[in-house]
Amino acid sequence: MDPLGIKGTYSITPRVHGDQRGSFHEWFRDDALRAATGHGFGLAQANCSVSAKGVLRGVHFADVPPGQAKYVTCLRGAILDVVVDLRVGSPTFAQWEAVRLDDESRRCLYVAEGVGHAFMALTDDATVVYLCSEPYAPGREHGVHPLDPEIGIEWPEGIEPVLSDKDAQAPTLDEARRAGLLPSYQDCLDHYAKLGLPG
Repeated sequence: MDPLGIKGTYSITPRVHGDQRGSFHEWFRDDALRAATGHGFGLAQANCSVSAKGVLRGVHFADVPPGQAKYVTCLRGAILDVVVDLRVGSPTFAQWEAVRLDDESRRCLYVAEGVGHAFMALTDDATVVYLCSEPYAPGREHGVHPLDPEIGIEWPEGIEPVLSDKDAQAPTLDEARRAGLLPSYQDCLDHYAKLGLPG
């Protein structure tokens, strides 16, 4: 597991075993995640999305506590997966980092509670599965506009982004901050500590 620049996010590239029959790899291991983060991953929900090229989903996050950690991989095609630090008071607040997930590298991404998550499909039929530490709860789920210039995510050139109505109407980072929607870094650190994650 390789830590990214935003605390609580990791890139995982599994060892893929292949031969004339196909391939096999372990895409999730609780012991490896526990060693990196200091706590296990309480699986509460598993999601699968299939997207046409250009579909842009996010930036999504949930109230902390309990938040919603995610473990993401792309089973078919390719996506640009992006994490955004939405934790007010964090040293990396409003910073983002992008990782390509595809069906060749089989790379995965772990996203801690309080960190925003988004992705753009780089191919048609991009199939993404993600494990969630908490079930979907509409009253606790929020979004920030993925094209907000204050965040300035560099989405791939030459691909027209396709957003849902909900994501297209999401507030900017500043609007979400002023509305009190964003989690505080201290609340997230306290939550991580309760899970056993070192602060």
